[in-house]
Amino acid sequence: MTSAPPHPAGFQITVEPSGRQFTALGDESILAAGIRQGIGLPYGCKDGACGSCKCRKLSGEVTHGPHQSKALSAEEELAGFVLTCCATATSDVMLESRQVTELGAFPIRKMPARVLALSKLSHDVMMVRLQLPAGEPLQFHAGQYVEFLLRDGARRSYSMANAPHTLSEPGTGIELHIRHMPGGKFTDHVFGAMKEKEILRIEGPYGSFFLREDSDKPIVMLASGTGFAPIKALIEHMKFKAIDRPATLYWGGRRPEDLYMDDWLRTQLAEMPNLRYVPVVSNAVPDDNWTGRTGFVHRAVLEDFADLSGHQVYACGAPIVVDSAKRDYVAEAGLPDDEFYADAFTTEADKALP
Repeated sequence: MTSAPPHPAGFQITVEPSGRQFTALGDESILAAGIRQGIGLPYGCKDGACGSCKCRKLSGEVTHGPHQSKALSAEEELAGFVLTCCATATSDVMLESRQVTELGAFPIRKMPARVLALSKLSHDVMMVRLQLPAGEPLQFHAGQYVEFLLRDGARRSYSMANAPHTLSEPGTGIELHIRHMPGGKFTDHVFGAMKEKEILRIEGPYGSFFLREDSDKPIVMLASGTGFAPIKALIEHMKFKAIDRPATLYWGGRRPEDLYMDDWLRTQLAEMPNLRYVPVVSNAVPDDNWTGRTGFVHRAVLEDFADLSGHQVYACGAPIVVDSAKRDYVAEAGLPDDEFYADAFTTEADKALP
């Protein structure tokens, strides 16, 4: 099948049920067109690896670029689903996406950032604080991420671990939690040669992982490893805005040391009576003296919540944790499909999979 050549004026993309419309030009993806025009479509990796941008096509035609089958299977594509991050419109298109933000998205900007501070949170997690240019505050939702623009054109994405209001506090800057991936081009630098005052380039904010404040449903937060970073930002935001919806955080790691801000969390519990915290460790050894919950962190939620039909879930971390959680919470606990909000941390190795 040959696709139609790009229409010179672009094709109109309509998103239901909001009715919002925008134009996709030439060979730009539907998602890129939406971001360019301030339309807050859901997305995560932007690389066809995580499936966060998947939505139903109601009418029109698209062609898909390379993507992973776990993000969009052949059966799903035949059933009319599209990945907006790698789908190009070949006609006017109508999509169904319930996560379009009514207020639009914050502008995406490139800017220099100076390394303000480096501190190890555990043997393989570094807290990096970035100072932004004076007079140019970055507008973002708690839970969103920024991308580092590397000299060779590569990009690396990291969630901001603090809420927007904290940027006004002296010496804070943007907080990132970066896990060392041995052999990783960027993380080897972070854990090796990176020094304070180094200048980097970033772009953002990106992502549709942020608290939906138009709901009063109780919240389940699920984090694995450094997936805690955007969850920390959500907690800071809820505390600042005095959002008192019941919230339970399940944070999973292989060993207790992987729960690298356990003390910080316990301090928040004392100040946020509606927040609960359940740490879960999967590979404790005798020397850890671990007496808490064990096993898969996403299953710990189901042990405590047989019925999630009235909840919202915010999940962040390794793709296998996020994917398993969505599947099981919808199938076993009645969670509405559109009340699962996620940010899967796809690494460069994940994206390179066929």
